[in-house]
Amino acid sequence: MAQGKGRAWAVLRVAVLALVWGSTFLWIELALGAFSPVQVAFLRCALGAATLIVAAVVGRRRLPRGWRIWGHLLVAAFFCNALPFFLFGVGQETVGSGVAGVLSATTPLWSLLIGLFLGSERRPRPARLGGLLLGFAGTVLIFAPWEQTGEAGWGWLALCAAAASYAVGFAYMGRHLVGRGVPTLSLSSAQLTAATGLSALALPAGFAPIRLTAVGLVAIVALGVFATGLTFHLTYRIIADEGATNAATVGYLLPVVSVALGAIVLHEAVGFRAAAGMAVVLAGVALTRLRNQVPVASAVEHRAVKSGCAATGGGEYGGRHVEP
Repeated sequence: MAQGKGRAWAVLRVAVLALVWGSTFLWIELALGAFSPVQVAFLRCALGAATLIVAAVVGRRRLPRGWRIWGHLLVAAFFCNALPFFLFGVGQETVGSGVAGVLSATTPLWSLLIGLFLGSERRPRPARLGGLLLGFAGTVLIFAPWEQTGEAGWGWLALCAAAASYAVGFAYMGRHLVGRGVPTLSLSSAQLTAATGLSALALPAGFAPIRLTAVGLVAIVALGVFATGLTFHLTYRIIADEGATNAATVGYLLPVVSVALGAIVLHEAVGFRAAAGMAVVLAGVALTRLRNQVPVASAVEHRAVKSGCAATGGGEYGGRHVEP
């Protein structure tokens, strides 16, 4: 009986996380009705940082000390938070939230491509290379560049650049920050604080009158507090309690949730070509997750690293234990 309840609770947590995290692109779309992309990025970072700092104070975790680690945090904050948050805002000015969610799921494809370029991916299996080609073919099918002109093309490029930026960011985090003995809650709080500062520097360049509405206010609060702050704690608790396999399920549910919410709430049309492209992208991503010997870190671990780049629960990352 207890085992059945535990199983039900695990499924419920995965479902809640997929819904909250997958709603990110819906909140961005709604927030853009009141704020510019730069303002959305800044407020998202600021609210997420405030949420995690409160959690750190409650959990009696201190921010990291030392210029060296803060230098690494600034680099990670730029690629994991400030830049992609801005690019998603730019992209979603002309591209729907559902497609944005699917393109965000291409981050593992960019990770593999970067690994091949840098030489860190040695002798990848043919299936993984096939997944890389399949995934990028799916993105082309979704976007259909032969039918696009003007701003829509730039929006698509911005979304792809955001996914690539995430890949660079979590690779940097894995090499320089994660598993160094610093609690993940301290890292994530510090990183979003650094991202807030970086985003603030761009505010003058992206200044625009704020058209504050109730919908815009709710959207930006939900985006910052839940999708950029509290979500990370639940993510790593799932990884710690149920393992990366169960947590990986969330990574594949996110695009489904983003497309569904876009269609239901925003009435975004999903044509046959776009739906087929989404399926191709997810199939490609699944193939790139294959390893020769050991399972790769789950897609949701990568999303946790790229979005907060160190979440608030305990668990394993890259074979190294990290404290909450």
